[in-house]
Amino acid sequence: MSELLILSALRLPASMPKLGLQQWDLLIRQARRGNLLARLHSLLAQAGLLDHVPYQPRQHLEWTRVTADRHAQAVRTEVARIQQALSGQPVILLKGAAYVIAGLPPGAGRVFSDIDILVPKAQLLDVESALLAHGWMASQHDAYDQRYYREWMHELPPLQHMLRETTIDVHHAILPQTMAMHPDSNALRAAAVPLAGYQDLLVLAPTDMVLHSAAHLFYESELFNGLRDLVDLDALLRHFSQTPEFWHQLTQRAGDLGLTRCLYYALRYTRMLLHTPIPPPVAAAIEDARPPFPISAIMDVLYRRALLPDHASCVDHATFAARKCLYVRGNWLRMPPLKLARHLFHKAFISPRH
Repeated sequence: MSELLILSALRLPASMPKLGLQQWDLLIRQARRGNLLARLHSLLAQAGLLDHVPYQPRQHLEWTRVTADRHAQAVRTEVARIQQALSGQPVILLKGAAYVIAGLPPGAGRVFSDIDILVPKAQLLDVESALLAHGWMASQHDAYDQRYYREWMHELPPLQHMLRETTIDVHHAILPQTMAMHPDSNALRAAAVPLAGYQDLLVLAPTDMVLHSAAHLFYESELFNGLRDLVDLDALLRHFSQTPEFWHQLTQRAGDLGLTRCLYYALRYTRMLLHTPIPPPVAAAIEDARPPFPISAIMDVLYRRALLPDHASCVDHATFAARKCLYVRGNWLRMPPLKLARHLFHKAFISPRH
């Protein structure tokens, strides 16, 4: 059971108060490595179970909750400053910032390092200029890295505020320009939902938010926060599926945006690891996106290991290899072979010398 404590806690929060102190010690270590400790506090609080948790682990959870609350307040403040800098420019919040500002379930206890926004590609330079004028500056000064972001990726080089040291990622798409998959950014922006109480601030539509989360996780090359991102997907699916037409809209939208494969992975691994309730007709409808055998079996072997926290109790002899394989896969999907080879050669041999 030890290697699955974090999964058991996430699947069934009511099981946590029954744990002994030794098990709590291990669970806290696993959750901390997975950036999920504040999430456990949120789940227990929602279930009214915090008072049933032993004093020592409850203190750890409370301290983490204080940190998460302060982080959420800092995010709100930073978003307000971004709005001020981009006065009159509609901004779509992505991922963690969207969850927090919109008050969505994944935002509870969510701690993240930067704020992601989506703007039209034609307005990138105007947005960048406005942010630079308000104290943000480029964190990537190498000429190659600047070109890498501006010509090949789906975002500007990260911008860091010179005083507050906060980071903002300005996106014009949700996947790199060099990838074979190109979800229509215009369609994403057209369906975006305004946030009540905020002027010129939006979030992606529910289906698009799920698909972006899935694309970010299953086309990513590094999975440091893989389980946390899977927990986000689980929370989004449980929340949005309260609307009867959601599942039909989700599968249809995945087809329209060319993201059926990553939706297949999202539904498969949320159900496998977190027991997310997926209606059988939906699972059957997305089955056509399943990769052929033996690739599907290999992906199960890889993701069942790589999505777990990087803690000694959650790894086995194949975990390191699984993560390396998915790292290679993520980079392979990100760029055409020749461009990828050139990029890796530059990062391995030229950038270190500079």
